[in-house]
Amino acid sequence: MMPGPTQILIIIILLILLFGASRVPGIMENLAKGITSFKKGLKEEDNEKQALEKSSTDTSKSEVKDSENKDKVDG
Repeated sequence: MMPGPTQILIIIILLILLFGASRVPGIMENLAKGITSFKKGLKEEDNEKQALEKSSTDTSKSEVKDSENKDKVDG
């Protein structure tokens, strides 16, 4: 359930009271950098998984070709 506009306003006021108006932009900037870094890490992990899956698929295909070639030589 998403917070309503009134609830968001209350949260912003509490943040300003707790940290002061001068520190809130810095906190939000650091939060945004953290979120960006997290998303970047997720994308890199997905890319690594795809590369690993592709290499394992390529390896299994080459193994099948090698076994077929071996059968032709033996036959």
